[in-house]
Amino acid sequence: MSNHFKYIANEFPVTLLLIGVGLETRGLFSEGTEYKNAVLAQTGRRTTRLGMAPFNINAERGRSEWRNMLLAIEERIVLSGKRPGMLADDLSDYLFARSSGHIGSLMTLINRGCQRAVRTGTEYIDTKLLENVKNDAAAERAREELDQALTSGRLVSRPKRTAE
Repeated sequence: MSNHFKYIANEFPVTLLLIGVGLETRGLFSEGTEYKNAVLAQTGRRTTRLGMAPFNINAERGRSEWRNMLLAIEERIVLSGKRPGMLADDLSDYLFARSSGHIGSLMTLINRGCQRAVRTGTEYIDTKLLENVKNDAAAERAREELDQALTSGRLVSRPKRTAE
């Protein structure tokens, strides 16, 4: 694998982005299971590992980041019935509960929701439409608890409005 990555890096002006779970435990960064192999590992020396944590809405900063993400996604949705606030205002709690704050789950849900909106002719996204959209198993497992916390007010996904 190291030779393959080296060839690509030497021949093409590209940046490789690898996404996965447990890449370190599978030996991607070490080329071996013993330390003496890791010292000479070329892939580990050419690789920068970046983590991607789920959104956390326990504090105001996290809620602002969540809202900004929804607004950015909202801008890129191409549906004739979309409107400002469709995701960030109307669906903030719902989308957090359905995705558990994970970007992959969120994007899957929104992409599938957009496809359904086009197929059904509704051309917008709301809870009624999204209730008929399946999401990944991990997000669905976390959904009930998050729904209860958001519905009861123990958890809030929207940032506090500041006076303008």
